[in-house]
Amino acid sequence: MRVQSLTLVAASAALLAPTTFPGAPPPPHPDPPTRILVPGAPDRTGSLRADRSGVRVGPVPHLPAGRSEQPSRVGPDSRAGSRAQPDRSGEPVGAADLLAKVRDCAPVSRGRYRSDAGAPADIPVCGTRDAVYWKADLDVDCDGRPGDRCNARTDPHFTPATAYTESDGRPLDAERLPYVVVPGPSDTWDHREDDVRGGSLAALVHGDKVRYAVVGDVGPSELIGEASYAAARSLGIPADPEGGGVASDVTYIVFKGSEVEPIEDTAAAKKAGERLARRFVDGG
Repeated sequence: MRVQSLTLVAASAALLAPTTFPGAPPPPHPDPPTRILVPGAPDRTGSLRADRSGVRVGPVPHLPAGRSEQPSRVGPDSRAGSRAQPDRSGEPVGAADLLAKVRDCAPVSRGRYRSDAGAPADIPVCGTRDAVYWKADLDVDCDGRPGDRCNARTDPHFTPATAYTESDGRPLDAERLPYVVVPGPSDTWDHREDDVRGGSLAALVHGDKVRYAVVGDVGPSELIGEASYAAARSLGIPADPEGGGVASDVTYIVFKGSEVEPIEDTAAAKKAGERLARRFVDGG
C-alpha cells in the first residue's frame, strides 16, 4: 500500500564522500519511531508497503540551475577535443555493463530512503556527473488515466492523476507508458537540484534486462522504488497494483539534464535512452 498525498518541500541536496554502493553515510536524523499500519494491507515483502497512490502534487516546478557541473543532455555530443572512443553506438548496452558503472556510490542524498513504510531507511541516492541512481524494490504505480488494468476497481488506492502530464494536459497512462517515480523534494534529496524533471530519461535494470523509461510521477518524500505498470511488465515483474512488484534488485539510473518531448513518446525515449546509456557506460 502507498501513503496518501504528501506536501513537497524543496531543499538542496549536498554531496557526501564516496563510498561503496550502497554504503552511504547514516542519515543525519533518527528514523521515525512510528510504523504506518494500514488495516487489510497486503504484506508481500515482510514490511507494510507504503500507500503511494494518493493524489500527486505536481507538476513539480523546475529549479534554476545552481550547480557548476554541466550534465549530459539528449542530443548530439558536442564536446570537442575528447579522446576518440570506439564506435559502439549500434550495440545495445547490457545489464552487466550498467551495473558495473554504478557499483560504487558517491551519495547525492543527505540521508537514506525506505523502500516501504516500516522498512529500514537504508537506500541512498548516488550520483556521477551525468546520472543519479539507486537500487531498490519496485512497487507498481497504476495512477493516471484509468484503463482495463489500472483503475479504481483493480487498485483501491488508485488516483487519476500524475505529477507530470502528456502534451495534451492529460495524466500519464501507466498501462502504456514506462515511467519511474522520484521521491518528493525534501531535506534528504531534491531531484531538481540534480537536473531531474518530468520526462527525464531513466534506465531500469533487473536481472539481465535493461529497459528505458521517463520520470513521470512524484511520490512520498521518504520512500523510493516505484515505477509504472508498463515499466514493471517490460522488466518481467508482476504488474498487479496490489500484489505485484518485486522486493529488491531493481536499479534505477536517471540521466541528468535529459528530457523526452513529448513525454509520452516511448519510441523517442527508447532511442535516446540507448544513446545516453552507451555514453554513460563508455565514460564519454
